[in-house]
Amino acid sequence: MRAYREILTIPGAWQFSAAGLLARAGGAMMGIGLVLMVSALYGSYGLAGALAASNAVAWALGTAALSNLVDRYGQRRVMYPAVIVSCAALALLVVFAVLLLPAWTLFAPAIICGATGGAPGALVRARWNHAVSNADQLHTAYSLESTLDEVTFIVGPVLATFLSTAVHPAAGLIAPVVLALLGAHLLYSQRATEPPITPRAATAEPTPLLRRLILLVPGVAAVVAVNLLIGAVFGSIDVSVVAAATEWGVREASGLVLALFSVASAAAGFWYGARLWQAPLVTRFMAGVAALFVACWALLFADSVLLLCLIGPMVGVTVAPTLINGNSLVAVLVSRDRLTEGLSWMGTGIGIGVAIGSSASGQVIDHAGYHGGFVTVAVFGTLAAVIALSGRRALLRAGPGRLLPGD
Repeated sequence: MRAYREILTIPGAWQFSAAGLLARAGGAMMGIGLVLMVSALYGSYGLAGALAASNAVAWALGTAALSNLVDRYGQRRVMYPAVIVSCAALALLVVFAVLLLPAWTLFAPAIICGATGGAPGALVRARWNHAVSNADQLHTAYSLESTLDEVTFIVGPVLATFLSTAVHPAAGLIAPVVLALLGAHLLYSQRATEPPITPRAATAEPTPLLRRLILLVPGVAAVVAVNLLIGAVFGSIDVSVVAAATEWGVREASGLVLALFSVASAAAGFWYGARLWQAPLVTRFMAGVAALFVACWALLFADSVLLLCLIGPMVGVTVAPTLINGNSLVAVLVSRDRLTEGLSWMGTGIGIGVAIGSSASGQVIDHAGYHGGFVTVAVFGTLAAVIALSGRRALLRAGPGRLLPGD
């Protein structure tokens, strides 16, 4: 606890961290909110998955572009207007769905909403990188933010499920509009802790090509690819849990089940961040992905809500530490003037993965039931482990002398 108290006493730290929590809280409701609304109003998990996938892909690609602009022009100038557009598009999506307009009309607002939403979590981590004074504090700060990410996924699915099942199928997507607007106002109005803009000419890039695409920075692509597959696990689990709970006759429990996943992840992230680790960062990253692989396959044994509540947290405890290590790796590998862009690509990877996972599992579930959805989760977990193992040498070559114990 002392490590967390130390960083939160830094001037302005708790204020921007709390605002960032609010700004990204609605994002945890988007996936399950879309699935619940579309499956209830249109009667198709395939359509629900495709719509969630479109939103997530647009978010992922849009975030990559917005983060580059943020590094050039600052957080407030870029993100304030972008969030307003995103919320307006989400409100329009809800109106179209409630009116039961043709399914194809839902895709345009879903895509615009995603493309302009941005990644508040990456922006908050960039503020931490500017505010803290050493690597140990940065490790704790990243751990805190990963824990808070999970808090949003504890509360978000439960709230979205309650609103969608007890109020109206579209109600679970109204709250993200309010949360995003309020959080954006509180976060981007804090100018004192906003990272200063670093002119690109002030730092030398190895080649012109690397200036254009940060994924070509050695080691970054391997970490982002693993994040993409972890995102695919997320997307598959969202749709699969809703489908399983519905088939078991307890649809209203789906939000609670997903919240338990996130409780386990938040607890693991909080514990992980309170410790100073001596094992190499790459080794810790690999261990987390391996544990995720095992936990994903364990989901195949869940044939009731009770078993799912017991097995699901096994997936959760592997997530936050792995994401913490992934963000730490990127912070080591990229130059300071491209930090927001690098961290946002981590979110981009997750976003694309969520899109792939939700779409793939939705199609599989429509043909093979919820068990097919859990098989999809396990496949993505396996691919994450394979990519991580394949990229280990690349990571070690990219950061010799920097990816060591205590880095």
